[in-house]
Amino acid sequence: MNHIPESAKRKAHSTGISFENYAQKQIDVLNAVQGNLSGCDCQKCKNKGIVYYLQDGYELSKECDCMKIRRSYWNIERSGLKGLLSQYTFENFQTPERWQKELKLGAKRFLTDYKGKWLYVGGQVGAGKTHICTAIVGEFLKKGVEARYMLWRDEAVKIKAAVTDDYEYGRLINPLKTVPVLYIDDFFKTANDDRGQKKKPTQGDINVAFELLNYRYNSDRLVTIISSERTINEILDCDEAVGSRVYQRTKDYCWVIGKDIKKNYRLR
Repeated sequence: MNHIPESAKRKAHSTGISFENYAQKQIDVLNAVQGNLSGCDCQKCKNKGIVYYLQDGYELSKECDCMKIRRSYWNIERSGLKGLLSQYTFENFQTPERWQKELKLGAKRFLTDYKGKWLYVGGQVGAGKTHICTAIVGEFLKKGVEARYMLWRDEAVKIKAAVTDDYEYGRLINPLKTVPVLYIDDFFKTANDDRGQKKKPTQGDINVAFELLNYRYNSDRLVTIISSERTINEILDCDEAVGSRVYQRTKDYCWVIGKDIKKNYRLR
C-alpha cells in the first residue's frame, strides 16, 4: 500500500488536471504493463496476476480473479496432465463405435446439466476414460471455473501418510474437498492378487474416499468427475457408504465400458 506523495499532487496541479485524474492515470499505466504468467490470457491484469486501484488517496493492489484459473492449470500441469489438456479434447475424441458416440454426447450434455450431479466413467483399460474426463475439465477451465486433477493412487498415499499430522492432512485434503470441479482419475486402483483379481482398497483408502466424497456429496455446487477401472457395483463391493454416494450422484451420467481388449486403443 503506497500513499500518493505530495510531489505527485503538486505535479498534478501544475498540469492543470485534478489530483484524482492524475493519480488514476498513474494507476492506468501500472495496469497496462504486460505480464508473462501462463494458464490463461487475462485482459484485466495483462497476465501480471494483480490489478492496481485507488482508495482514499492510496495506491492499492489486489490479486486478479484470473489467479484461481491459473492455479487450476498449474496444478493440473504438475499433477500429470501437463500437455494433455490440448490433446485430450472433445474434438480429438474419435467416435467410430456407437458407445463412443454416446459417451461423447453424454459428456457434452453434462457440461450444461451438472448442478447436483457427478459423472462416472468406468471399465476397460485404454478406452478413453481419461481422455473424455480431461476434455470435460478443459471445458470448465475455459469457462473460468477452478478445477483440480487427482490421480488417486498418488494423492491418496500422501494423504494417508499425513493422517497423524492435522495441519499437513488438512493442507492436502481440504483443497480437494472444496474445489469447484474435481477430477479423480483411477479411483480405487489397486494391484492384482495372485489370482489376477483386483485387491480391495485398504481401510485407509476407504477413509480418505469417504471424507472427500461425503463432503462433496453434501454440496450441490461441487462437481466431481471420476474415472476408474472398476464398475459402480465393484465400488459398492469395496465400501457401501462410498459406493452409494457415487451411485446417487452419477446415476444420470454413468458409463461402464465393457471389458474387451479390442477397446484398448493404447494397443493400436
